[in-house]
Amino acid sequence: MTDTIQKAAMALGGGLMVLGTAGLGIVEMLAGEPYGAAPLTNEAGAVIATPAVDPVLRTGLVLAGLAVLGLYAAYAAVTADEAAEQATAAETMAD
Repeated sequence: MTDTIQKAAMALGGGLMVLGTAGLGIVEMLAGEPYGAAPLTNEAGAVIATPAVDPVLRTGLVLAGLAVLGLYAAYAAVTADEAAEQATAAETMAD
């Protein structure tokens, strides 16, 4: 059961982080310049170009991935004590 939870947490957390960084970064590159996260302005202060993907969305995906991995780490820390107790509780032969 723990192995299934571990695989699901790693896949979901890692997938969200890769989507937020590399996946949407590729979308930004395909959309063309500007590549920065902030809107470009001219000398008068008017916005002349904005990023294709909102930086808040990209940051949210990465933070969601970190949250999933953090929750799994907390789960693994709580269940590690139970697994250690079960491992030390060995059967002994009676006389």
